[in-house]
Amino acid sequence: MPQVRIVARNFMDMVASLPPVKLDKLYENSFICEAILRSLPPLAKKYVLQLLYIEGPVSAKWLEEWVLADGASKHKVAIDRLIQLRVLTETVERKKEATYLFNPPFQRNLQKHILRGGVSPREPMPSNVTVRLPSTEELDAYAVEQWELFLLHLINSTEVERSMNISSSMMKVFQHGLLSQKDDKEPSRLTESGFQFLLMDTNAQLWYIIREYITNCEEQGVDTADLISFLLELSFHVMGKAYNLNTLSDIQRTIVKDLVDLGLVKLQQGRKESWFIPTKLATNLSISLADTATRKQGFVVVETNFRLYAYSTSKLHCEILRLFARIEYQLPNLIVGAINKESLYKAFLNGITAEQIVSFLQQNAHPRVAEKIPTVPENVTDQIRLWEADLNRVEMTPAHLYDEFPSRDVFEAACDFAREYGGLLWENSKKMRLVVKGEIFTQMKEFLRRQKQ
Repeated sequence: MPQVRIVARNFMDMVASLPPVKLDKLYENSFICEAILRSLPPLAKKYVLQLLYIEGPVSAKWLEEWVLADGASKHKVAIDRLIQLRVLTETVERKKEATYLFNPPFQRNLQKHILRGGVSPREPMPSNVTVRLPSTEELDAYAVEQWELFLLHLINSTEVERSMNISSSMMKVFQHGLLSQKDDKEPSRLTESGFQFLLMDTNAQLWYIIREYITNCEEQGVDTADLISFLLELSFHVMGKAYNLNTLSDIQRTIVKDLVDLGLVKLQQGRKESWFIPTKLATNLSISLADTATRKQGFVVVETNFRLYAYSTSKLHCEILRLFARIEYQLPNLIVGAINKESLYKAFLNGITAEQIVSFLQQNAHPRVAEKIPTVPENVTDQIRLWEADLNRVEMTPAHLYDEFPSRDVFEAACDFAREYGGLLWENSKKMRLVVKGEIFTQMKEFLRRQKQ
């Protein structure tokens, strides 16, 4: 069974893929330079800070002397990352060792940012202008609710109590690999990638959506560097503070309205002014996946008898568990279900792998079992993998059987023809029978028709 993998690349991987001219343009913004620094591996951060005030090239050999012998692999990862992001440029001259030079715009603007301190990209609105702003708890609850509604829209769950108007930009993100629709009359359905996406960690899901959103905006003519610059800049705003929408360009205002769907910002309207309020999801945008992948509060307990208990009030959690488990009943704060062969076969046929299910159960283990080793009983994880292997033992291939050939010459010619097209699955020379793949049916039909002439 073919599997589709969603690669949850870091936001900075997309930055690194930009052309050199656009990268240099990004580095004219000191906040972007700070965001790049935040995203780097620890050793790469150390190199940047130690080289920041050194003018001119430095030798590769000199940098290697900073690292212990057992740190050679980490050194290579750090240098490769700095070169990918054009923080350092490498020069190798004939008969001379390699040297590294700081990107001048990056070096200059990071120096300014460090000296200037934690200045916000724009000033928040005074409290006497804004209405009552949400508290931190209310803002966190809003972000979680928006994100769950967003994912429930993807699942197309009947459990969504209120309609949610998803922007056309975000719908295109859904339709780009996560949803499929044969025609306008049929409802959209989750693809294999869509099912796999739902089992990913929240941070990984957010990076995926943002990356696809950037790609979609680029196709509409929006400059990628400007869009990435604004998204990274957004992470330096203060969570819970109100910022005037009039300080944004038209494109930036459109982006902010799209980000409401994800729960990254909250919009409010006053008597005369409108403003946006960043949530924790927005202020974490510049942090690397490794830094944000801390253990979150889990909710799932799996027992050795394959019973599953999820201590959650979230409808999204219930719908995600329904992807691979049989939900038996749901109480106000408890979901009870079971993992069985039928529910797992359904998940496997939808493109979800055993490893993704096991990983989801481990990452979302309830605190009571999270510290145990293993967090999910071994007999359960082993059986999940065995059932997947059992399903994959037989591969279904559409095929056609041909027999009753008029002569052995025609039979052998048909075998050679099917073999040449890579479509021969089986042949019985004694009974003059063969089976070919369904994908070459038209070519085979035309070949046999010519043989009769």
